[in-house]
Amino acid sequence: MLYRKLRARGCEKELSILGFGCMRLPASAGCSVDEPAAVALIREAVDLGVNYFDTAYNYHGGQSEPVLGRALKGVRERVSVATKLPGWRIKSREEMDAILCEQLRRLQTGYVDFYLLHALNGAMWERLLSLGVRGFLDSAIRDGRIRYAGFSFHGDPASFKTIVDSYDWALCQIQYNYMDESYQAGTAGLRYASSKGLGVVVMEPLRGGLLSKEMPGLGRIWSRLGGGMTPSQWGLRWVWDHPEVTLALSGMNTVQQLRENAAAADEGFPSSFSGVELELFRRIRSFYLERVVVGCTGCRYCMPCPNGVDIPECFNLYNNAFVYDDLENSRRVYREYLAEQGGAGRCKGCRRCEDLCPQHIHIPAKLKEVAETIGR
Repeated sequence: MLYRKLRARGCEKELSILGFGCMRLPASAGCSVDEPAAVALIREAVDLGVNYFDTAYNYHGGQSEPVLGRALKGVRERVSVATKLPGWRIKSREEMDAILCEQLRRLQTGYVDFYLLHALNGAMWERLLSLGVRGFLDSAIRDGRIRYAGFSFHGDPASFKTIVDSYDWALCQIQYNYMDESYQAGTAGLRYASSKGLGVVVMEPLRGGLLSKEMPGLGRIWSRLGGGMTPSQWGLRWVWDHPEVTLALSGMNTVQQLRENAAAADEGFPSSFSGVELELFRRIRSFYLERVVVGCTGCRYCMPCPNGVDIPECFNLYNNAFVYDDLENSRRVYREYLAEQGGAGRCKGCRRCEDLCPQHIHIPAKLKEVAETIGR
């Protein structure tokens, strides 16, 4: 297991380049955590050298934190624990303290190494500022409930830079993989955060497992990379090849996945890819992009929609269904996270967006396809 030092805000921690994401723990019927399997997996991860464990208040319906706390009994001081404040449900400064104290009880620990504001975007950051989140973080650091503050991000590039510059963060967490170089924070955000002294934790390095799937037509390219590694291992190594990355999280739920990823973490050196290897990754990316059905670049010139449609995210999920041959997952994510707040069905056909689209996409017509294909 390789390690990288996080040198931010007085932190000198050596963190394993493979972090354990506790959003996808082994689950039994009804989506409840299979605790014996989860505990065994977490304990093996510690034995393999993983020392960064990431959870959140809402993961597994609130079960993730308690299971992680029980799994780390006796080894807590060997690892760093990260959890997150669910900003979308916060209504007052007092509620921030109450939730943190509840999380400490769940985790059976006196402190959290890294406390992240969960899923920030520009609007949520402004709302939390108005509720006193800076004072909350300062206070929790002073009294030792948290060691270092950070944030996870799901917004646009401009708001990412604003948030980075708005507090004395130790780290940030962004989605990044060889298909998402320009998505949300992207490569520019990765480099910006690193230049400001933040550690960078990468989530979704394999796009929730989509980049691990065997795709007809890709086998020949993967075989040219050689080394006997799987697409999952190569995908992780692509992330670790970036020296700005501190670690990559993987939501492992089987022993096989854990051991496979840990083996890749023995080879995850920064700036180690050859020009040939990088060119093969460009070919793999091109293979996927050829399957795109809506040529949306995510520029967001069409936004805000007067009817509340999150147009770029609707197209992103619609494209994912075809690019990764995963219609059911796109339908699930759309149903759970987008349909009510920004779904395609809200479109009234005003066509204001079409006049603003640099790609000249017939947006209302495509949104109708989205609603009919992944919105049902």
